[in-house]
Amino acid sequence: MLQAREPSDATMGTLAGAPQHFGHDCLRHALTAVPQASDTPKPEDTFDVIVVGGGTAGSVLGGRLSADPSLRVAVLEAGGRGDSWVVRAPAAAVAMLPTRLNNYAFETVPQPGLDGRRGYQPRGRMLGGCSGMNAMVYIRGHASDYDHWAALGNPGWSYADLLPYFKRSEDNDSFEDAFHGRGGPLPVSALRTGNPFHQHFMDAAREAGFPVNRDFNGARQEGLGAYQVMQRGGERWSAARAFLHPHIGQRPNLDVRTGVQVTRLIFDEHDPRRVVGVEVRQQGRLMRLLARREVVLSAGVFQSPQLLMLSGIGPGDQLQRLGIAVRHHLPGVGENLQDHPDFIFAYRARSLDLMGFSPAGLWRTAREIGRYVRHRTGAISSNYAEAGGFLKTNPALPAPDLQLHFVVSIAEDHARRLHAAHGYSCHVCLLRPRSRGRVSLRNPSPWEAPDIDPAFFQHPRDLDDMVQGFRLTRRLMDAPALASRRQADLFTDGIETDEQIRAVLRARTDSVYHPVGTCRMGPDAMAVVDAQLRVRGIDGLRVVDASVMPTLVGGNTQAPVVAIAEKAADLIMGCAAPVATPLAA
Repeated sequence: MLQAREPSDATMGTLAGAPQHFGHDCLRHALTAVPQASDTPKPEDTFDVIVVGGGTAGSVLGGRLSADPSLRVAVLEAGGRGDSWVVRAPAAAVAMLPTRLNNYAFETVPQPGLDGRRGYQPRGRMLGGCSGMNAMVYIRGHASDYDHWAALGNPGWSYADLLPYFKRSEDNDSFEDAFHGRGGPLPVSALRTGNPFHQHFMDAAREAGFPVNRDFNGARQEGLGAYQVMQRGGERWSAARAFLHPHIGQRPNLDVRTGVQVTRLIFDEHDPRRVVGVEVRQQGRLMRLLARREVVLSAGVFQSPQLLMLSGIGPGDQLQRLGIAVRHHLPGVGENLQDHPDFIFAYRARSLDLMGFSPAGLWRTAREIGRYVRHRTGAISSNYAEAGGFLKTNPALPAPDLQLHFVVSIAEDHARRLHAAHGYSCHVCLLRPRSRGRVSLRNPSPWEAPDIDPAFFQHPRDLDDMVQGFRLTRRLMDAPALASRRQADLFTDGIETDEQIRAVLRARTDSVYHPVGTCRMGPDAMAVVDAQLRVRGIDGLRVVDASVMPTLVGGNTQAPVVAIAEKAADLIMGCAAPVATPLAA
């Protein structure tokens, strides 16, 4: 955490018995005795597993691990519970995204590829992390993304290996087949807005010559259509609501602490390469919490590497320059940052089916609030990015390299700039950018954010590919079903040549909130964790969040983080993987 948030099978000792586990028959390794620190905390401050960060991954781990009553589990979160109305009502995300409400609201360092601008990196600060404020889009990515992870030297991380975990977590209200699950804790649902612009979007797709797709997580990803979302009955269902909230106060072995900031890792005084706990600050008091078995960092792509570096694990030269004693030189910590560069088209339109600020729109919003209170349907149940899909810049590509998010309002600067008008927008992002950035320490203080450098457009091919993505998306936006409904093109009117497109891309591109990779998994010297998600060269420590992804997946990142954490729970408890379901040809 530092400010813990979101989104290894350490050497455990001898096998001892077969305790009950959450629905799986498995043998759990017995705990080895861990030497205690000099000033031993109270018994209530000693746990088997400490999870640092209560975001998406931390919520999954807390819920799954605590299902074993023999494990005492702590989940530490710097933010609040993440269960207020502003989290539950989907459209209220507009109150969090541009502000510091439940949000770290990080910024990047100046980006040369973006004309020197600083990018914006909102990150959830609550139980559930980013799943409490994102667009709830349920996308797993392309099967080839995970097969690529396995090919990079990470056994157990292919699509066939992960599909059972996707299915185990899922409760899908529309699909039940070889690709989908029902009965899991995470609801996946069709939207309940009834917005006619879904159909306008799909009509435009057909007019522009693009395929329509009902299920982006099934046999084929390519195509355009309406998204499924992580909701139930029109309410947001964050990872905390799905996996953690039901068990708080119900399981005596689960201790969930909010308002807790982790400042550093604690090491065994007799074994400097073994983590035995964490130092935390709560209500102005510094204290130590001990872990008999292991500590799991689930503080997210920016803060997990930050906490490693503050604790002396990372690139030695950088740590020494900041006066931090190097406990373990691990040069890949903070490197390999990847994010989807994203550009937004936006148009003004008269329809009150589109969200916006006008006298008639305000009256409609009042009626929609009443509708939502009574039925949990309509505009307040909107995730804004109600439709979209996946396209290829080149038909010969084995997988789509672009993702679109069609938004039923005018989107500009992460909702930090609002328009007194109604309209619609369309994001286009590059799914597999070649640019690689980094997270580094600004100073040795745990109270300040790290330096975040996604290095947008550092690789020239990324800008070339986004030019093609711009042209494909404009073709869709110019199809009659949409073009006939717009009054004005707000950002791209008169932009025609490649050079004009490059200029507007550099001026307006930013994150679509999918950073990954800063504690990447792999077998090489620059990897931070191994295929068991154990930190290389350190005992008793794992990382479980989006930072372990070796490469970006082709889509939104919440569902993949859920699957990563589901698998990690089995790794921690020494369980066999779920049996894979054969896929239809």
